[in-house]
Amino acid sequence: MHSPTQLAQIFREKQLKLTPQRQLLFGLLHENKAHPSAESLFEVASKQMPGISLRTVYQTLGELAEMGELQLVDVGDGAKRFDPNMGEHHHFVCESCGSIHDVEISSTPKIRGEGAGYEVNDVGVVFHGKCTRCGESTKRSPGHQAKKQVAKTK
Repeated sequence: MHSPTQLAQIFREKQLKLTPQRQLLFGLLHENKAHPSAESLFEVASKQMPGISLRTVYQTLGELAEMGELQLVDVGDGAKRFDPNMGEHHHFVCESCGSIHDVEISSTPKIRGEGAGYEVNDVGVVFHGKCTRCGESTKRSPGHQAKKQVAKTK
């Protein structure tokens, strides 16, 4: 995603409304690695600018996605998420805390099977598991240690 200043210029060139609310959203999205939903972005924005509408958030996100500045991400939680990282990557979702992280896959998958002349327009891979922080807390929990001891005695 372009910087907030560059996005302001792009909006001017396209003769789209450039309001303080939109400029706030550009800043909140720039280098945002949290993959926010419209609702979570609205929550943060409304604390900084009371009176901003959820409609403005949705409209701005939609326009940025149409312009190729954001990816819409479906991680299976029911809410559309927005990712300003336009580089080629996939996503990891922690099943404990719900955090979403960008991940790269080192090799290109091959499509095999009947009619192997598929035309692929988009690929989205979402990994599910535990993030480092949640995995570490599980390893340190007393219950986990007890299970380890029981496993060792068998």
